[in-house]
Amino acid sequence: MTELRVLAPRSAPLGDDTEGAAVPFSIEAEQQLLGALLTNNDVFDSVTRIIKPAHFFDPVHRRIFELCAERITKNALASPVTIKAFMEHDAGLKDLGGPAYLARLAGAAVSSYAARNYAGMIREFALRRELIVLGNDIAARAATVAIDDDAEEQIKTAEQTLYKLGEQGVAERGFQSFLQAVTGALNAANAAYARDGKLSGVSTGLTDLDAKMGGLNKSDLIILAGRPSMGKTSLATNIAFNIARTHRMGELPDGTHGTVDGGVVGFFSLEMSAEQLAARILSEASEVPSELIRRGDMSEEEFRRFVQAANDLQNCPLYIDDTPALPINQLAARARKLKRTRGLDVLIVDYLQLLRAASAKDSRVNEVSEITQGLKAIAKELNIPVIALSQLSRQVENREDKRPQLSDLRESGSIEQDADIVMFVFREEYYKEREKPADHELDKMAQWQQTMEQVHGKAEVIIGKQRHGPIGTVELSFEGRFTRFGNLEKHHVAQWG
Repeated sequence: MTELRVLAPRSAPLGDDTEGAAVPFSIEAEQQLLGALLTNNDVFDSVTRIIKPAHFFDPVHRRIFELCAERITKNALASPVTIKAFMEHDAGLKDLGGPAYLARLAGAAVSSYAARNYAGMIREFALRRELIVLGNDIAARAATVAIDDDAEEQIKTAEQTLYKLGEQGVAERGFQSFLQAVTGALNAANAAYARDGKLSGVSTGLTDLDAKMGGLNKSDLIILAGRPSMGKTSLATNIAFNIARTHRMGELPDGTHGTVDGGVVGFFSLEMSAEQLAARILSEASEVPSELIRRGDMSEEEFRRFVQAANDLQNCPLYIDDTPALPINQLAARARKLKRTRGLDVLIVDYLQLLRAASAKDSRVNEVSEITQGLKAIAKELNIPVIALSQLSRQVENREDKRPQLSDLRESGSIEQDADIVMFVFREEYYKEREKPADHELDKMAQWQQTMEQVHGKAEVIIGKQRHGPIGTVELSFEGRFTRFGNLEKHHVAQWG
């Protein structure tokens, strides 16, 4: 075997602050990986999802990897001979013995089979070095007292940098065989068959809605839309509460430990504060009208129920983030962090139009397109259902029949295209209340009262699109005092002639 001399690196990217500290790196691992790559270009496909050029500690190795990557992605050969042409005058390579070093790399490679392990080691050391740099930067900034750089701002900056560093570990899935896909589908079907209610996804707690959708299924983007005052947020909080309160861990069919019922819920509330959202949920749980909670005008019995509900729900796995105007990339980072630290089974965003694109776009339509694509990507990456609330355009109000349809979605093209399910909340009672005739119009008043009796306390969830199931309408009950949706009682009475 060709002997490969291990030389000390010619530069230390960590700077002077780390002088004397043990810097984690492995020149040998870098040499073995590059040797395997120069010998067998197919190695690139197995390591490119793990490491990037910046992960290499030695700057010459970094340049060699960059050149190899550039040639391989163009379907050109990367070998000691072809790379030599681009690096003959490289000063760093000359220090290592010139182009002959490339040949020694290839000759000393042990096995291309171990390339992934070497790539993982290189990436691990790179992350550790970045952590050292981050720690030194935090210490240096904290030691420098500046009026416009207070401690809280430094904490936020450090936290954001740490999030980005943590997200470097998110690997691409790549292709999988049909056998793997079939096995996954069979496992999902088996879990649905074994689960109470025969649902393939997480139960919303609303029986008829579950029956129509099969529950909330993993990797689905579900758009819940409606006009103001229809109850979008109320329905979303009801679903979140129903899922979180039934959360139970246990052994899964594959033998691993995880969520077997209900789920951990993340709720991004861009419109309402966390306290307002919590008050809504407590109103539903305690059956104390939300307006009494806001005013503090509760009887002793109501207050006791309210406190008891708060005690019962204090350990409920429902996590609320009420940061306004979040960019979609930050929302994704926070969702990933919640998944890592607490677990995450369902994500709810209230509401879509209050999110911001990661970067400025030339039109709002393009911004919404980036946002919906980002939400769908989160659903697939974290393998969870994502429910995003959405506003509807005013054109609904101009029609005789106020029931919404797909074309009523604002910036409807991208929303409709990216969503797996689009459903609308509709309460006819809201519109009929505003059509009340004058007291002296007795005939109209009688007809209005009869109509109000028929629609009172009822709501409709109209499923306008569903990739994996039927469309249609689901009727629910609605108690405005507690902002609570529920299952509508259906009396199956035999009709005799």
